[in-house]
Amino acid sequence: MVNPILVTGAAGRVGGIGHKLTELLLAQGKAVRAMVRTDDERARELREKGAEVVVGDLLDLDSMHRVIAGCETMYFGMSVSDTYLAATVNVAAVAKQHDVQAFINMSQMTLAQMSITETTASPQHKLHWLAEQALNWSGLPVVHVRPTVLLEGFFRVVTAQSVRESNQIRLPFGEGKTSPVAVEDVARVVATVLGNPQPHIGKTYYLTGPQSENMYFYAQEYSQALGRPITYQDIPVEAWRAGLLEHGLPIHLVNHLVTMADLHRAGRYDRLSDDIHALTGQGPLSMQDFIKQNAATFTASAKEG
Repeated sequence: MVNPILVTGAAGRVGGIGHKLTELLLAQGKAVRAMVRTDDERARELREKGAEVVVGDLLDLDSMHRVIAGCETMYFGMSVSDTYLAATVNVAAVAKQHDVQAFINMSQMTLAQMSITETTASPQHKLHWLAEQALNWSGLPVVHVRPTVLLEGFFRVVTAQSVRESNQIRLPFGEGKTSPVAVEDVARVVATVLGNPQPHIGKTYYLTGPQSENMYFYAQEYSQALGRPITYQDIPVEAWRAGLLEHGLPIHLVNHLVTMADLHRAGRYDRLSDDIHALTGQGPLSMQDFIKQNAATFTASAKEG
């Protein structure tokens, strides 16, 4: 019997890395154990596509033993949470006990500029950095994957409403450049590594989109993709923060997003890497092509989703 590849966060939201990775691996004919928090409609869809669906909690030792047992390779990813470090260490401890041969860790680009003496104002960045240290200390065969800001997880979520309603991208990014990357490209890299993990053990990969430009440039990309003029409005960060809180986002997540805005203005997201093309043989999706693919989301007749 073939040992399944474990994917945590497999249900996730549509556009989540774990969800997309599960679909890619299943399409390649791989045996996949998809971990979910609840056995709901999303879990049933994964099961119908051929995944072995298991319910588990990253913070619960007993369930993680059951989830990891029999898996030689695994992908670990978790959304922004104040329990991120505890979950990482819990999963790593169990993976070590079960002699996992490849542990692919989803991290983030900002950690490249952090150290024991350099951090950011985001508590999530600190948790991610500490989690990477713990994984390195664990002796597990780890591969770190560090994408920059995600097109789906950020731009699709926080710019859609203002683009629909006023043809404006309203963000506090100043003139800072950024290189957003698509979830599908990140998932393709992880699927490639999982397909033959040994050459990648101990390495860190940096994933960016094909361009690093400021939001005035990307407003033109939105305009060309949507066939109508879209402008960028640089707004005060505190006003943006208040709006995020009004939408009911958790304070831990809001503090993280505000730090991302601060780092964008400071030019810290002005990064480019060829790792996606080098690993998969295919270049990353551009902002313009991403907006074209999701045009309905940015169109006034679209419902919020």
